[in-house]
Amino acid sequence: MLVNHETLQDDARVWVYPSSRKFYPQEVEELNQKLCDFVSNWKADDVNFKASYQFLYNRFIVFLADEDSQLANTDIDAQVAFILQLQQEYEVDLLDKMNVCFKQGEFIQYKDLKEFKKLLKSKSVNDKTIVFDNLIQTKQELENNWEVPITESWYNRFL
Repeated sequence: MLVNHETLQDDARVWVYPSSRKFYPQEVEELNQKLCDFVSNWKADDVNFKASYQFLYNRFIVFLADEDSQLANTDIDAQVAFILQLQQEYEVDLLDKMNVCFKQGEFIQYKDLKEFKKLLKSKSVNDKTIVFDNLIQTKQELENNWEVPITESWYNRFL
């Protein structure tokens, strides 16, 4: 069942899919409808299943599922199949979690790790740069540890 993400507990499971580009304004409404439809039908046969989604910065697709919900491999496979479908339809990359998303002024950049290391070396980004840790696993981590300075993320090893 689709619920408001705010009603899910702090230990709700989270999956973050960063897009290789910002979605265009004309894509946003349609994409939101597809996300809503997917989550609404994700496990429609399970009346106890509670899930939600967020579409953040017109770039990040975030799924949340109540930790008490039993997710089988087939449920995760359905999520990944849906993401693969979106990748193809919108011609974006959503599954490469090793790319780095970070803020540069008001813009969000998406770079591969090698390029990001070069930016650090050239001081184009620094220890105060805000990065997105797309490897988080819970709602609590999404709210508190997703957008952090490099020094508070696993990327700090490259400083």
